[in-house]
Amino acid sequence: MINMLLSLLLAGRVLAASAAPATSAAPAVSSLPSALPAQPAVARDNPLLHASELPFHYPPFDKITDADFRPAFEAGMARQRKEVEAIANNPQPPTFDNTIVALERSGRLLTRVSQVFFNLNASNTDDEMQKIEAEMSPKLAAHQDAIMLNPALFARVESLYKSRDSLGLDPESAQLLDRYYQNFLRSGARLSETDKAELKKINEEISSLMTRFEQNLLKATKAGAVVVDDVKELDGFSAEQIGAAAQAAKARGLSGKWVITLQNTTIQPPLEQLKNRALRERIYKASISRADGGPYDNTAVVARIVVLRARKAALLGYPNFAAYSLADEGARTPEAVNKMLAGLSRAALRKARGEAADIQKLIDRQAKAAHTRPFRLEPWDWAFYARQVRKARYDFGDAQVKPYFELDHVLKDGVFYAAHELYGITFKERTDLPVYRAGVRVFDIFDADGSPLGLLIRDDFKRDNKNGGAWMDAYVSQSGLFDQKPVIVNNLNIPQPPPGQPVLLTFDEVTTMFHEFGHALHGLFSNVKYPLLAGTSVPPDFVEYPSQFNEMWARDPQVVAHFAKDYRTGAPMPKELLDKVIAAQNYGEGYATAEYLEAAILDQAWHQITAKQAPKASGVMAFERRALKRAGVAYAPVPPRYHTPYFAHAFDEGYEAAYYAYVWSEVLARDTGHWFHTHGGISRANGDFFRAKILSRGRTLEPGVLFEQFYGRPPEIGPLLKYRDLAMPTVKGKN
Repeated sequence: MINMLLSLLLAGRVLAASAAPATSAAPAVSSLPSALPAQPAVARDNPLLHASELPFHYPPFDKITDADFRPAFEAGMARQRKEVEAIANNPQPPTFDNTIVALERSGRLLTRVSQVFFNLNASNTDDEMQKIEAEMSPKLAAHQDAIMLNPALFARVESLYKSRDSLGLDPESAQLLDRYYQNFLRSGARLSETDKAELKKINEEISSLMTRFEQNLLKATKAGAVVVDDVKELDGFSAEQIGAAAQAAKARGLSGKWVITLQNTTIQPPLEQLKNRALRERIYKASISRADGGPYDNTAVVARIVVLRARKAALLGYPNFAAYSLADEGARTPEAVNKMLAGLSRAALRKARGEAADIQKLIDRQAKAAHTRPFRLEPWDWAFYARQVRKARYDFGDAQVKPYFELDHVLKDGVFYAAHELYGITFKERTDLPVYRAGVRVFDIFDADGSPLGLLIRDDFKRDNKNGGAWMDAYVSQSGLFDQKPVIVNNLNIPQPPPGQPVLLTFDEVTTMFHEFGHALHGLFSNVKYPLLAGTSVPPDFVEYPSQFNEMWARDPQVVAHFAKDYRTGAPMPKELLDKVIAAQNYGEGYATAEYLEAAILDQAWHQITAKQAPKASGVMAFERRALKRAGVAYAPVPPRYHTPYFAHAFDEGYEAAYYAYVWSEVLARDTGHWFHTHGGISRANGDFFRAKILSRGRTLEPGVLFEQFYGRPPEIGPLLKYRDLAMPTVKGKN
């Protein structure tokens, strides 16, 4: 996943920034000051006020303190205001250089500060940073509105857009002009002054509410951790997992106890292993009750956000927020998204019900054998018994597999190896650069010709002060305009074992590593001039395409054989076991697809209503239940991947009305996988072609055009259905 919090505050809000924002540059107008006005002594020493002198402008984490952020934000906004005022009030007629390129160059200080702050706040926050975020988020929203609703500035942009055919622009410059014009329109540049004032208030309040949602969720997730008093309740855990639970308890001052921390999804990984059904139920209920009432309640936050987004859409001339959001994405309309989700959900639920029937039969057989009363399959049972069905069907278990998935082997011999085979790039770990937390690693990345591509930061382990899930972002984004190479970060949330013990992964965690590195490649390979178009600066329903495509190499026999080695002996995973691991990946796709689609349908339901149709806080969960039932996906054993109060994608991370993007992008990804398989699989020729057509292009053309230039035709859903084992079986003798 892309970390969209930064993009919310920057993409389309702070100029020269995007989904993975690039730093902006020096003032474009010579009359602007060449340096900041004199600052108090503390500000002059602020390391954020000037570009880092470390390689690739890597942030000087050892010198940055929380006290640096407020003055740096204020200075960045002040400088950009002067830059933009000079552009808007330039007495010279508008030209592409003195208006559009000048806007791209504006805000460089603010972008640098924002990239460092929001990345650190997501991965290594503290109370002071959360206060700064709450204070600065509405200010940043107001700052952006002041730019995008400036009538003199819009007049210059609009005049250039109207005369674009006579400007003689190259394709990338023409695309930049178009994106600026569309961004101004979508930001309300043509509204009346009264409506502009209303929009500014809405944007500021939404920004504050999204910050509150994120901070509530972080606190609720920490508070929701389940404390275990008796180690016997952890039957089913490995010794390493029990040690990690003890370590988590120790970190909280709970000596002699064990703590099971929560991740951001509804279903928690321990549910797959724990034999104690009562404990499984406790964990599940702790998960689904997060931020639903109590001191960190998000229901009122959601209710207000939904109303404000609906009002914003209405101001801008759209029937609902989904229509507004989707107009700038590949799907284009809510109707297109609804049609896709409905079609896939029918296939997913059909398969999930079949999986449930198999699990219920197993439960009943075990109850009969043990002379106990059988019980009905509940959400906290599914993972535990599905694991047994999978083990019986494919004759292996996690205890056999995990020793072959040691973190460092997977990273270097799997993720990095696949990238080398496809693109010729190489990696070298470096320890001379400061990091913001022990355990964070930094790698130099070199292109096939030995030239430097950029830096990769890896932050792999779960912490209480770190957002849940996994994501990619940029501390520095690629830009030809500024001759900048990227500094990319991949964040995971792998439980950290006690010191000295190996980090052994599940296959899902292996797949996540490949997924996030696909995002990293999208940022690292960017070869674009203008920051607004660089790297992952594409719609959500395209940004997940490279990452989901990269997942396929986690299953590729050549790649798996290279990294799946016993960490104790170096012995490769036996071919028979490897074949079973790969074959077993399709088991459970009904459940996995259904839980995702339920969440995507919820996201659309929240954003396809008007302000009058929005429920009050007390009705949030009832609205959710009705939405799932109305869509025909309310199936008790399979809850949505996220319930509304902790649905960060929809209410914090920038995927509002866009959570469908994962499956929309996956259609492209599986089509691309089919292309690779029919063109010889993993090879430099294929990798270089994909890099040239997709990974290096950012949004220099619209996503649909980029895909067709790569593939030769529009995408088709068939490969996705096959990959997820959702295709209807063929009946002989019938058409």
